[in-house]
Amino acid sequence: MNSRLLTIVLSGLALGLTTLGVDIVDRPEKLTFPPLKFEPPNPAQFRVPLKSGPVAYVVPDRTLPLVTISITIRVGSYLDPDGKEGLSEFTGYLLARGGTKSRTAEELEERLAFLAANLGSGIGDDAGSVSLNLLSKDLPEGLKILREVLTEPRFQQNKIDLFRQQSIQGMKQRNDDAKFIKAREQERLAYGDRFWACRQTTEKSVNAIPREDLQTFHQKWIHPAGFVVAVSGDFDREAMVAQLETLFSNWPFKGETPPAIPTDISMSPPGVYFVKKDVNQGQVSILLPGVMRDNPDFLAIQVMNDILGGGGFTSRVMNRVRSDEGLAYGAGSAFPGGVYYPLAFQAGFASKSRSVKYAASIVLEEMTKIAATPVTEEELQTAKRSFVDTFPENFNTKAKVAARFAGDEFTGRFAKDPTYWQTWRSRIEAVTRADVQRVAKEHLHPSKAVILMVGDEKDIELGDSKHPLTFKDLSSGPLVQVPLRDPLTMEPLPAESR
Repeated sequence: MNSRLLTIVLSGLALGLTTLGVDIVDRPEKLTFPPLKFEPPNPAQFRVPLKSGPVAYVVPDRTLPLVTISITIRVGSYLDPDGKEGLSEFTGYLLARGGTKSRTAEELEERLAFLAANLGSGIGDDAGSVSLNLLSKDLPEGLKILREVLTEPRFQQNKIDLFRQQSIQGMKQRNDDAKFIKAREQERLAYGDRFWACRQTTEKSVNAIPREDLQTFHQKWIHPAGFVVAVSGDFDREAMVAQLETLFSNWPFKGETPPAIPTDISMSPPGVYFVKKDVNQGQVSILLPGVMRDNPDFLAIQVMNDILGGGGFTSRVMNRVRSDEGLAYGAGSAFPGGVYYPLAFQAGFASKSRSVKYAASIVLEEMTKIAATPVTEEELQTAKRSFVDTFPENFNTKAKVAARFAGDEFTGRFAKDPTYWQTWRSRIEAVTRADVQRVAKEHLHPSKAVILMVGDEKDIELGDSKHPLTFKDLSSGPLVQVPLRDPLTMEPLPAESR
């Protein structure tokens, strides 16, 4: 299309819009849009308590000839016996990859490939999962495979040996990247060295796991009473419910109810905790005690954190540390809500060694400022809009709907507040500048911060000549040397080996 013709077309379009009463603005920022009208689906519409035990969220979707089944399981690494850390991980990984009674692992993999089906499984800290995605025409066969995986896994020995070998090889790389060291040690500082979630697999622990332990763990914990199911795709709702009843009925073993997840966390005292690592960048985490997600102020805390460091390039920490000072590629904060125990507040960044202390001081300064002075109305509205305007993305596919509501069922949110999502936006909108300052004053106390640094201590201590700071300027607490750990045993390494 030549420029003359394009001009005629655009002129005609503009004339047509004007005729329809549509104003043509001369600047993009002058564009206005009507309020977004969206109501989240009602979870009760999809919730089906199955007679066979699980609760299922069944969400038909005829868009594509596919079906996705995801089963969340009440199990986790908190159930690993002492000395056998990794047992749940081995069981979860090999459940769908170690074959079944009627098929070897290789035969199962070949059949799934023929069906173009994806079968996966895993067990994390506080939940396990098994999922299947396949063409709807192959659903009957897929359900038979899923039933056998859940009830009669083979746990093929050569697959166990391979995963054990891969696990040990992965352990050997634990100290290669300062980011991984920081992630490991901040868990210990935030929740306590003896807390179950801070346990690590070791070469000894994974070598102490025979096939029989996987079989015992499976029959003890993998059973329908501990399942919550999300199903979406190309099916008739009533037919799917009947198929799920068949899938989970007449389970060949009873299983046990898992104990409550331990909550005995203990944060380390305030101070600067240092792990020596010969790298040219320092990794930093600033930790404070966290909250539960059902805290009445949780949404106000989320808005506050978005302004402080959670909102990316609109947040204060990112603007100060990256945009204004150029000290880090990325910097930010997170204030998640715990389901079983409070999850710690964390602010963090990576910066060249000499600028680590200065960057840390900026983050602490911003934490102090947001508690001392009300945020601007523009900051407040930007943060609230980022939550409210993206809200529909939580439900923009049927698979997301099923998964979201199944997750709420699993964690108890639906039982406590079945209208949680219906009122979520209005509760976000109700957050005020005073609320933001109030929760910041209550939860952000830089003097109580646990500051973790991983890097070259000598260079970090030298600091930036333009911004001379000591570790005492960052924290009135002590400077604590945290030993680097042997990657295979997780025992502290001798000082000369670090």
